[in-house]
Amino acid sequence: MNKYECKIETMEHIGKVKAFIIKIVNALSYRSATHDDSKLKEPELSIFTEFTPKLAGSTYGSDEYKTFLKEMSVALDHHYDNNPHHPEYFFRKNNSGFTGMVGLYDMTLVDIVEMLCDWKAATLRHNNGDIYKSIEQNQKRFGYSNELKQIFINTVKSYFE
Repeated sequence: MNKYECKIETMEHIGKVKAFIIKIVNALSYRSATHDDSKLKEPELSIFTEFTPKLAGSTYGSDEYKTFLKEMSVALDHHYDNNPHHPEYFFRKNNSGFTGMVGLYDMTLVDIVEMLCDWKAATLRHNNGDIYKSIEQNQKRFGYSNELKQIFINTVKSYFE
């Protein structure tokens, strides 16, 4: 292979990589435009209207927070059924009922990016919100690896601070 052929092959490779990145960017762009749209309609709207201020004043993962979630079950069930950026979407879709890695294993990288962005935004709604604590607590909740936890931390440091 000569330099000219190498250059052409490399440019073709770069073009393919660009096309794949654009597919991911387009998927993320769509997710950013439609994120949590289900919260703007019933049965979610009235329940989230009532509980959003309560959740904001609670500590993530506390007994009070968990009680609020139980009281919101109708809205949360609907929300999880319609939003694949939640691992629960896949637990429910697969009828597994298991609240561990099963949901995460079925997610795409686009789902996971939206999920992490959602976690970060959610911490901003809480008086004592902390994305690093959320990542830690969600590792226990969803059973993801230390490697994925570190990727989340690296992403937060690189893009959210």
